[in-house]
Parts: sequence; C-alpha cells; structure tokens
Amino acid sequence: MNQTEIINIFTKKTLGLTFVLSAAAMAFAQEKAPISGTIVNKSNQPVPYASVTFTNKANKALSDAALTDEKGLYKLDLAPGNYDITVEAIDHKKNTVNKDIKGPGNIGALSLEAEATSSISTKTQEIQGVVITAAATKPYKVELDKKTYDVKSDLTSVGGNLQDVLQNVPSVTVDTDGTVSMRGSSNVRFLINGKPSALLGIDDGANALQAIPADQIDRIEVITNPSAKYDASGTAGILNIILKKNNKLGFNGSVIGTLGYLPKTNLNVNLSWKKGNWNWFLNGGGGYQEGKNKNRTTTNYTSGTLLSAYQNSENKTQSNNYNAIAGVVYDISPKTSINLSGTIRTFDNTSNNPINYIDNNLDGSTVLSARNSIGANTNTGMQGDFGIDHKFDDKGQNISLSVSLQRNQSNNNSDITATTNNIFSSFTNTKVKTLNKALVGKLDYELPIGENSMFNAGYKLDYNDNDYDYFAQRQESLDPSPSILGRFTGVSNYTEMFNAFYAQFKSKIGPVNYQLGLRDEISNVEFSYPYRNPQYPDANTNVVINKKKNYNNLFPSVFLSYDFAKNNQILLNYSRRIDRPRSFFMIPIPSPSDVRNLFQGNPDLNPSYIDSFELGYNLSKSKVTINPTLYYRKEKDNVQFAVIQDLTDPGSFTSTPFNVGSEDRYGLDFNGTYDPFAWWKIMGNVDLFGYKTKGDLYIDGNFVQSYDGSGFSTRARLANTFKLDKTFSVQIQGNFRGGQKNASQEQKSTYFFNLGATKTIWKGNGTVAFNIQDIFNTRARQVTTFGSNYTRDMYMQWQPRQFSLSLTYRFKQGEKVEQPKKKKDINANDSGDDQQGPM
Repeated sequence: MNQTEIINIFTKKTLGLTFVLSAAAMAFAQEKAPISGTIVNKSNQPVPYASVTFTNKANKALSDAALTDEKGLYKLDLAPGNYDITVEAIDHKKNTVNKDIKGPGNIGALSLEAEATSSISTKTQEIQGVVITAAATKPYKVELDKKTYDVKSDLTSVGGNLQDVLQNVPSVTVDTDGTVSMRGSSNVRFLINGKPSALLGIDDGANALQAIPADQIDRIEVITNPSAKYDASGTAGILNIILKKNNKLGFNGSVIGTLGYLPKTNLNVNLSWKKGNWNWFLNGGGGYQEGKNKNRTTTNYTSGTLLSAYQNSENKTQSNNYNAIAGVVYDISPKTSINLSGTIRTFDNTSNNPINYIDNNLDGSTVLSARNSIGANTNTGMQGDFGIDHKFDDKGQNISLSVSLQRNQSNNNSDITATTNNIFSSFTNTKVKTLNKALVGKLDYELPIGENSMFNAGYKLDYNDNDYDYFAQRQESLDPSPSILGRFTGVSNYTEMFNAFYAQFKSKIGPVNYQLGLRDEISNVEFSYPYRNPQYPDANTNVVINKKKNYNNLFPSVFLSYDFAKNNQILLNYSRRIDRPRSFFMIPIPSPSDVRNLFQGNPDLNPSYIDSFELGYNLSKSKVTINPTLYYRKEKDNVQFAVIQDLTDPGSFTSTPFNVGSEDRYGLDFNGTYDPFAWWKIMGNVDLFGYKTKGDLYIDGNFVQSYDGSGFSTRARLANTFKLDKTFSVQIQGNFRGGQKNASQEQKSTYFFNLGATKTIWKGNGTVAFNIQDIFNTRARQVTTFGSNYTRDMYMQWQPRQFSLSLTYRFKQGEKVEQPKKKKDINANDSGDDQQGPM
C-alpha cells in the first residue's frame, strides 16, 4: 500500500465520518424549537461565558448545551419536554433548576450566586475556548504506583511532537538520537492509551517519537516501578501516552498549524461530536520536516597496520508524516458501552548521507575514501480496536474486554556509492523489508470490597509475528556484474506469544494504604535465520537455523504508603521486572548502511531480570510540591554492547548485544515545584544516580573485554514559567546531563536550553506559540570507546537548533458532561493504565 492509497483511504474515511455526523445531526434537529434565555448574577448583571446544560429527563439523546455571549445571552434548539437546567460559570456557584419546555420562546433569566472564596479557581476549567488556569495548578501528580505529567504545563513543546514533550517529563531523558531513558536506563516500554500502538510503528528512536504531534497528547503517565497490573517487560519502567479525548456535548474541536526551521510544517485537527448515547471523535494531521545530523569519529590504534582513522558525515533528511484516529463510543445502556476505533499512520523519509574517511597507515601512507548513501524509508501502520465495558452496579464492580489488531510495514532502501582516492570502487544496493502483525486481547475485572478495598484480576494475550527480509548486492569497479552479499542477505522470522494472568488487591487501614499483586507471564518465542559460515560470510546458503525459547515467570509487586495528612505521605514499593530482547536484537543479519559501524543481533540473547525498590515522599501544598524518591535496581544477565573490531578490515567495527554479568543502579530522583508568586512557577527535576557493573565477555572461550566499572552521574532539569499577563506566558528551561563511564566506554556531560512562549487571542479561542529548541546549539553526544588496541572518539549531533511558530484555534467548546460516579478506593487509577480499553 503506497502513500497515495493511504491518503485516499484517509480522505474517504474522513468524508464518511463527516457524512454520518451530519446525517445524525439532521435527525436530532427534527421537531425542535428555538429557545433563548439570559444568565445574570444577584445584582441582575449579565454573566458572560456561562455554560447552560439542558438534560432531558425522559430521553438523554435530546439533551444539549449552550454558552452565553458577552451579554449573558444564549440560544439553542430543543425538543419539547421536561429538562434539568444546570448553569455554571467561573467564580459562581453551580445552579440547577427544572423547567418544562413546551415550545419556542424565551424562558427568561436564570440567576447565579457568586462564590464566597477567592476569585481564583483551584482547578483548571475550560469553557467554550476560554481557558482559566489557577495559580496552584500542578504540572504532575503522584499516585500510589505512577506519576502523571500534564502536557499543558509545557510551553516549549507547543507545536512540536512526542520527542519534544518527553524532554520535559520528570525522570525521563531523551538522547540526541531519540533514545529515551528513565533514571539512566534506556529499556523503556511505550504504550498509547494503555496499549502498544501503530502510531509508534516499528521504528526505533526519533522517527517513532516524531510521528505523534504534541497537540494530540493530554498527559503522560510515568510508571517507574509498575505493579502486577502492568506488563512486566521494560526494566526501566513504562511511559503511557494518553491522547486527548473529549466528553463534551455537541460538536467540538481544535486546529493547530505549525511552521518551523529547520523547515517544518504541521497541521493537526482534533474533532469530537457527542449527542445522546453517541460520541464520535477524529484526531489526525500531518506535516513535512527536514533534519540534519552530524557525526565525527576519530580512532587511534596502538597496534596493527593502521595508525589512525578519521570519519566525518552530515546526514540530511526530508520526511512526511500523516496519522489519523477515528472512532465511536456508544452507550447501549447506562451501565454498558462499546467502543470501536481505527488508526492509520504513514511515514516516509529520504536521506542523503555522505561519509568521508581518512586512514593513516603505519608506513606513512594515507588513503582517502568516501561513500554516499541515498536512502528511502516508508512506514505504514494500521490498527483496529474494539472494546466493551459493563458496570454491574454503581459501586464500582466492572468488567471490560478489549481486542486490538495491528499491522506495521516498513521498507528501507539505500543506494551506496563508494570511492577510494577519488576513484569509483563500488556500488551497493540494500533493501530491508519488515512486517509486524500483532493481536492483543485483554479481560479485566474490578470488584470493590467495602469502602476502602479493591480487588482486580485479569488476563492478557499478546501475539506478535515479525518478518525480516534483508537484501544487499554490490558491483565492484573491476567487475561489471553485481554480486549478492550473503552476509547482509536473508529472510528471518520472529514470533512471540505471551499469556499473562494477574491478581491485585489494595486497601486501607487507617493512614496505611497497601497494594499487593502477582503476575504470571508465559512466553513462547520462535525465530529463524539463515546460517552463515564465519570463514565465508558472503557465500550463499540455504541452511536455516530454527530456535525456540520458552519462559514462565512470576512477577510480584508490593506498594505501601503512609498518610501523615492530606497530600503528605511516604511511599515504599517493590516489583520484579523482565527485559525481553527486542526481535531485531536477535536477528544476526547486519545492514551495511555504514560498513565501518555495523549493528548485528545476537540469537543467543536471553532475558534480563530485575528487582526494583523505591522509597519516596510526597508533599503537596498550595505553593510547593516536593517528591524525592530513593531507588535501587539490581539486574541479572543485563545486556551490554560489545564493539568488536573486524580483523580483515581494521577500520570497521560491529556492535553486538550480549548478556554480561550484573548491574546495580541506585539513586535519588527529586521532583519539585515552587510558585513564589502568582506570575512565576518553578519546576525542577534532579536525578543523582550511581551504577556498578560487573562481568567479563568471552566469545568461543576467548576473552573479549571486561565490563567491570562503577561511577556516579547526574541528570538535571529546571523550568521557569512567567505569566506576564492573563494571556501571555514565557517558559525557559535548562537541561544538564552528567557524564558516565565504565571499563569500555566514557560519555561526556552535556547541557542545553529551550525557550517557549504562548499568547492567548480571539477571546480565548486561539493561541499563538513560539519556541526554540537548543538555544545555544550545544545538544550533542560525545563518547570515547576503549578497545584492546584502539581508542575511538565519537561526536554526534542529532538535530541543530530549531525554531517553530504555531497557531491554535478552538471552536464550540461545549460544557463537559458529568460522568456517572462509581465507588472507587482512594488510590484507584481512573484511566490510562496498561489495562485500559481502546479509546
């Protein structure tokens, strides 16, 4: 399926959804009469921008809502009947009255009483596009087993993407190449609305993160020590990206357009329509972006024929990205609802990556060589979700079932031309096709027990099938006929199926809250790959190696907290985790995009296991939030990368993952906010962590290198937000990442600054935002690798300084519909966790 077909499908589905919405709106509009009225205060003065909700007592489908204008007037069409009329406005008490609507006309004035407290609300309220944010609004909150970060508090990522947002999330770090880590570990599991998603595709790194616009993200759940309810994979933790979802009456939406440099354009739309028992939504958009990254490598040798080698490259890329999510939620009854949604995502990228080499030989001669790689990458992802939720009663006894089907396909092609001393030496063509198909099914049950207890149980099936098709051929200067490079050619398949069962109980005894859980995961893995004789790696072969790996593991979790007072508590927790190797980490077929820096999988790679402990404290006051957490993680059979020199070509290196020894990681993760004044907010995050690795790598009985080492490092982030007036805010953010070192590698520290500003216009219906990423152009990675006979220094800058300007317009922001309340324990996760159904 090419990009044109994807766009055609997207257009047809969008038109189809629009037609359905329009037809439904016309149906509801039948037999309605125009109604008007006025909202005033006790002094008989008009109340502007008050929300007026008409709830039909006999038929919810006939309910509707309106918003008063500057003069306190409102108008809408209603079918005759008996209505509860609820009126709400900022700084006023809510008022509900009952009226019979018998026909068209003016129903007169309804009165609101002013609040007796301060005029500043303690919550963020969003009514008809007018956003009023309280001074005490917190950018994140701490719960028993997770932290939730509110994306709206981040001004530097407005008009950006998920990668920009993650740079500002506490306890999370995004490296220059798009690698995401939590507390210094990059083994992070991503979820979208509680599930793996086609929006992230099968890319690894920045491409996947840049596929999701920041405007579509509502909040991010940071789960550093997941409970038994969550998947056990991802030893560093889970990042659950919760997309925006509207529960407002009528037709609502927003449009955001962005222009930036390096050249970037984006247009994204969020639409929803809610009427009676139906709720439709459509989120989507796309854009164009250019990128540029620089790489420099200098290698000095202590033995062999080479004295030193130098490599320099500047890779330029152009990419197009489109995505859409459309769906519907239908309430069959007040206690049962079904939801159906579809996701489509397409991404294409072209790149031009010239690389220059200078080899200085021991005999004094110098060899100049170069290669230019022209690449093209297309990625298409599709996903369908179905879910059903049923409430047995109003006390919180629920059951939910969800099924998700996903398909992701990626095609990578490269044409590589090489020269030596300005003379053509070879032409190489490579193709890598990847196809991933997945099925995820979940069944979850909640049972409240008394006032303070909750029992959860569930089952999850996760099936993944991955096909890899590698092809490479080369034409040498002295041989006009191309030859297939067997080492880089072959077909592999990787299939994994997980069956998971969990049970969890949480309760409260006085000031003590506790949660106990146990998860059982049964894993079955099968994969195949072509056999290669190490002495003749480019020879053709029909021999296929098949491997099977099966695991059955128990993963307990314990969470405890003690409440000294409201918003003042101490937390202690433990969980056991697993790090299953990624599929391409086990496929031993390298891709020759850069023959001097190859990556090759290891079919003998096994899972790593980790025991994780946390001790935290949380204090939240009106102006100050303090959340320090001490943590300790012990990992067995942890994965380390060995950089192995090619003996036949001393200037070439291959990086391969191995299970090596153990790692202990400990630290203090401190998050805090301080609001010294109503116009000034400070948010900071400091992660002080130490690490100790132990283990030696042997290949075929031969010692390769030691990973023994220890060290201490720091990650810090500080953001200052200044509210210059009611409509204009500026945010300055500084980041620092300390260096790290072990026996084989040393990474230097780095720092960078971001700037963001927003201005509210059009009476709250519009927002203009401007931001600069990496103001001083200092965000780069510098790593030194130590080998038995060489030292290699690498410098990489993934993206230089970037600017962007965005404009957001919101229309018909109807009042939120209050959802039926159910009895939940004080630490319940309301939504967005790993067991949540589709949107």
